[in-house]
Amino acid sequence: MSAVRVLVTGGAGYVGSHACKALAARGYEPITYDNLSRGHAWAVKWGPLEEGDIADTDRIRDVLKFHRPAAVMHFAAYAYVGESIQEPSSYYRNNVGGTLSLLEALLSCGAIPIVFSSSCATYGVARRLPITEEQPQEPINPYGHSKLMSERALSDADRAHGLRSVMLRYFNAAGADPDGEIGEAHEPETHVIPLALAAARDGTVFRIFGNDHGTPDGTCLRDFVHVSDLAEAHLQALDYLLSGGPTASFNLANSRGYSVKEVLAGAERVVGKPIPVEIAPRREGDPPVLIGSSEKAAKILGSTSKRSDLGTQLSDAWRWMQKHFDTCEPFQTEAVS
Repeated sequence: MSAVRVLVTGGAGYVGSHACKALAARGYEPITYDNLSRGHAWAVKWGPLEEGDIADTDRIRDVLKFHRPAAVMHFAAYAYVGESIQEPSSYYRNNVGGTLSLLEALLSCGAIPIVFSSSCATYGVARRLPITEEQPQEPINPYGHSKLMSERALSDADRAHGLRSVMLRYFNAAGADPDGEIGEAHEPETHVIPLALAAARDGTVFRIFGNDHGTPDGTCLRDFVHVSDLAEAHLQALDYLLSGGPTASFNLANSRGYSVKEVLAGAERVVGKPIPVEIAPRREGDPPVLIGSSEKAAKILGSTSKRSDLGTQLSDAWRWMQKHFDTCEPFQTEAVS
């Protein structure tokens, strides 16, 4: 008997490739759909790669008809907050337009359920902590708006057509595959953990954007979730949908915030040497604190954080970076999120 297939849009990217590995380990066959503009062909290891753009409805429809997946995991999106502020139209065109193209293709092939990679950026500035799913979604940057619009498009597709979805609003993805097979390699890199580690590796200066936020040490506080835990949560969401669960949204978080300075100190412990630092002005669109509650996901999906410790996340990321030096470079250490 052939394995049940799952279409993974953006499956050549950071979180998407880890989800593909988790799917294969569970006996599914992941079908990666990616245009490789920001993903990597080397990250597609556990199933076929179908090259195509998320905005190409006809191409998506052809892939769906050929592979006949039981479900879709939708990761394909631009995901840089700063870039979204500078180029908002490209974010709405790719993230929102791409989701609409996917929905159109799906509805022409039957109401195939979707696990959607959303973001804590849909909440904006937290009114209270930790952030729960019931808090208002008030994004403060185009990236967050694009994810919220996509969520609403999915909810409307359910009401109109019975296309069920799970929207996973996760906080800061971190770490790398513990086996060292895949990891983070964005270009440019904007995430704080790989940037701190790259600064240590390359002997460059690590730039902190703002030390005057209303936080204990003045730097932004973020809730880091190991990428392997995120991948496992996507499988739990898939199980939920395939067993008939209704459309729902869940946070994926650790309910523990670490400041940029704490991440830097942790990185120095992992690499065993100090990292030069430069303080720069705050960046537009950066909430000072993002810490989430994952109680709902734990209760309904059974989601847990097995690698939630910051030291573990840093160690896994550093091991990947050392093993795949050429793959991961060059990191540009001028942006922190």
